[in-house]
Amino acid sequence: MAKITLQELESHLWKSADILRGSIDSSDYKSYIFGLLFIKRLSDVFYERRAQLIMEQGQEIGLILAEDPEQYQFFVPVEARWDEIRKNAQDIGTTINVAFEALENENKTLEGVLTPIDFNRKEVLTDDVLQRLIQHFSILSLTNENLSEPDMLGRAYEYLISQFADDAGKKGGEFYTPSKVVELIVKLIKPKEGMRVYDPTCGSGGMLIQSVDYVRAKGGNPQALSLYGQEKNLNTWSIAKMNLLLHGLPDHDIRKGDTIRDPKLLEDGELMLFDRVIANPPFSLKEWGREAAETDTFGRFRFGIPPKNAGDYAFVQHMVASLKHDGIAGVVMPHGVLFRGGAEGKIRQDLLESDLVEAVIGLPSGLFYGTGIPACILILNRNKPEERKGNVLFISAESDFQEGKNQNTLREIDILKITDAFNDYKNIEKYAQCVPIEEIEENGYNLNISRYIDKSEEEELVDINTLLTDLKEIENKHQLIKQKLSGYLQELGIGEV
Repeated sequence: MAKITLQELESHLWKSADILRGSIDSSDYKSYIFGLLFIKRLSDVFYERRAQLIMEQGQEIGLILAEDPEQYQFFVPVEARWDEIRKNAQDIGTTINVAFEALENENKTLEGVLTPIDFNRKEVLTDDVLQRLIQHFSILSLTNENLSEPDMLGRAYEYLISQFADDAGKKGGEFYTPSKVVELIVKLIKPKEGMRVYDPTCGSGGMLIQSVDYVRAKGGNPQALSLYGQEKNLNTWSIAKMNLLLHGLPDHDIRKGDTIRDPKLLEDGELMLFDRVIANPPFSLKEWGREAAETDTFGRFRFGIPPKNAGDYAFVQHMVASLKHDGIAGVVMPHGVLFRGGAEGKIRQDLLESDLVEAVIGLPSGLFYGTGIPACILILNRNKPEERKGNVLFISAESDFQEGKNQNTLREIDILKITDAFNDYKNIEKYAQCVPIEEIEENGYNLNISRYIDKSEEEELVDINTLLTDLKEIENKHQLIKQKLSGYLQELGIGEV
């Protein structure tokens, strides 16, 4: 029997959205599809492992071992097994909810992951719609044996997340950062095996997963990377947990909650510290938690408290406070953080004077869901290499992208150009400029990229001598033509020109 390909799996999973389209808002139905995909995958792998135990140990001992939860990564109790779910033609929503609860009760790592998804919404999720969904998922076998590559489920899940973000439009930006932007930041901060990597606004977990992919691509052991995150939105947190588990990354710590108001990742009552911090926080969040910042006990706001209507520097300072003494952070920010004054100007000045800003990278507009405004990446480094100390590298990458109908994207060549410039940390005409902090100070600590990289085309200086020579040549030609024409007219007896 031919194994299922990634393309076939992606296509089949995306068609499940068609069954729900029209019944439920596009920004909501992702949780239902992810929930069913997750329980179908766990159930299929459970059956596969069960059959293996019976085959290896024989019928008698195999059947005993098959009911031992210790034999499985995830033990699936009877009521959560796919065959049991399929038996019901009525109250299907209740059946799925019960299955989710049973699965969580049996597996501590799944606690709170599935139960927030409520299938018992009969006004939109009728038994007919749910039956069609279950039949659609039943067509595919999601056992390891049936997948043509090991991480296929994880990759298909990432594909679904990107499709849902595209479908949800503006709301998509709340849980998904475009893959190429994430790839760029990961390549700039360079996580290594053995490190702790943290995303304080982790969305659906893509930045943590790409950090793992980067370590694997560099020949490191991806399982030796410790992954941490926090996410405020309960449904998005649930998606992130499923995403990491489907990628075969069970050893992670993703907390629920508001990172600014209530940071959850603590050690001995202090903020946990990390080797790498990576994030795409919400741009200029208005209700970000200023009141909590004023009474913060974690020392996160030593550079100042941001204005209550723009939380960008709250996230930046949280990230800096979460770095180890030699840690590096990469964060997506709106351009306003580069030049806005007031409290933000003071925070920016202190960050620069503390020599924490390693690079400012301007990105093309139209890359992100929910906003067409151009963004930038800040690279923050608690321990810059000696030759980079006292400097900030500006990279003007706004012009390099692939134009799309709804959204622009970074190409591999654009990512390579940025990472090469960052690694070299040298001036490149009209593209990159290494600027001493003294010069930035003279500019009032303004980090606007256009102040340091002039991309305007110089007017070509005209050489007056060349111009006079050209003019003389034109006059000579004109005189020659006039003489020839006069001679010709005289021959015809008409007279001179």
